[in-house]
Amino acid sequence: MQLSELLNSISEPWGPVQQRGSDSNPTIRSIEIDSRVVAPGALFVAIEGENHDGHDHLQGALSNGAVAFLVQEVPENFPAQELPVFSVPDTRRALAPVATAFYGEPANDLELVGITGTNGKTSTSYIVEAMLKQASWSTGVMGTVEIRYGQERRRSLNTTPESLDLQRNLRTMHSAGVRAVVMEISSHGLALGRVAGCKFRVAAFTNLTQDHLDFHADMRDYLDSKLELFHSYLAEGATAVINIDDDVADEFLAAARKAGAKVLRVSRNVYSDAEIRLGKTEIGIHGTRGDLHLPGTSLPFEFPLLGAFNLENLLVAVGSAWAMDVSPEAMAKGIASCPQVPGRMENVSSSDSEAPTVIVDYAHTPDAVEKLLESLKPLTRGKLITLFGCGGDRDRSKRPLMAEAAARWSDHVILTSDNPRTEDPEKILSDVETGLAELTRTSAEKLAKQDDAYCVLPDRRTAIQLAIAIAAPEDTVVIAGKGHEDYQIIGRERLPFDDCREARNALAFRATKRKGERS
Repeated sequence: MQLSELLNSISEPWGPVQQRGSDSNPTIRSIEIDSRVVAPGALFVAIEGENHDGHDHLQGALSNGAVAFLVQEVPENFPAQELPVFSVPDTRRALAPVATAFYGEPANDLELVGITGTNGKTSTSYIVEAMLKQASWSTGVMGTVEIRYGQERRRSLNTTPESLDLQRNLRTMHSAGVRAVVMEISSHGLALGRVAGCKFRVAAFTNLTQDHLDFHADMRDYLDSKLELFHSYLAEGATAVINIDDDVADEFLAAARKAGAKVLRVSRNVYSDAEIRLGKTEIGIHGTRGDLHLPGTSLPFEFPLLGAFNLENLLVAVGSAWAMDVSPEAMAKGIASCPQVPGRMENVSSSDSEAPTVIVDYAHTPDAVEKLLESLKPLTRGKLITLFGCGGDRDRSKRPLMAEAAARWSDHVILTSDNPRTEDPEKILSDVETGLAELTRTSAEKLAKQDDAYCVLPDRRTAIQLAIAIAAPEDTVVIAGKGHEDYQIIGRERLPFDDCREARNALAFRATKRKGERS
């Protein structure tokens, strides 16, 4: 594609495009934002990132064969007069229409399901995918855990990829025969324009609670970014699936109706007038069975995912599948066959009959911690032991709120590091600790003998070992905060660390130790 065609795709408010260099019009063979992967014929787009600025790597992109550049500012020492160099006010936002044009507007060839909200996006996407597969849809998924379609699996870097990666993935999925793509839509993805070029057949809302206030000015700004999915990215004839049990549901209903979308309301309240609502249910440690009320029919179901809060995700997923014309029979089969979502109420099993129940979960907001522990408490025969921490360089105000939720439901709490990033781990734990006033601080050695108590162990591996060592067979150990992540970010290093693997190691050590004590 010619450079001029790509630049013509940039319109207000991401323009105007100003020419800074040569007026040549080369053929563009690729678009890149990482100078290290630039190949001859590439258009290099310089983006200001959290840790790196692409403008510092223009020379590297040139050396690797870039033939054109899209920038915000041209460095003084860059030979702009010899090359086609164009500037725009915001390269990240301008990248979306450029990438969409380069990859031939792939969203127009696919049926898109977009799921937004604070919590539940990943689980909801897995349930939707399972139902679509039972209805013989060829599906792709883009979300927090991974990007997958067919036999392809790739670890995700962001919940919603940068627009260049998003459009590239959509085109690749379509070329591989994918018909429907289920996408988690983050507030960052909406606020930064990553989903520009996408129109969604179904847009779904799970819930809204405090998160990402390190990025958003306040909760109103956070809410407005979520609403943008319904204001700006609905396809003609789209359906909006709204969880009306949430406090801000009316704002999403109003946005969807203003955009001309059909609306499907979902609710856990059996007495609600929502189009899709929960009926009678039986919740156990191995899942839930019950029935759902759908428009004109009912749907008996057996659902293997744990937790009462997952019923909210189930309702949103069923609404999305209904909007995609999936039959109740296919829905029931998809619900029953839904796989374990990595790091979401994931039960770390052990062959030791005397092992405690160990649950790993991604819960990293006050609401997610609250719902997780509230669900597990009635299913726990013994004590509930909760281990968690809070990420560094992120919203500090939620730290004591997460601790308060943990204190409300737990018999023992172990505070530890999450991803401290560039913050002092001890300072993070001090912030968290202010929310544990209802519990008594004690040492790690004394924690098992003192109810309603907590201890602080900054080293996460040691903390996991302690939690499992002090647990009785009838107890439940919850390891919260990192879920599917297989790394820990300390400083600017991403070090290998997997909560599930660490829990399995601790369970094995526990079993060996107990066996040795008996012999």
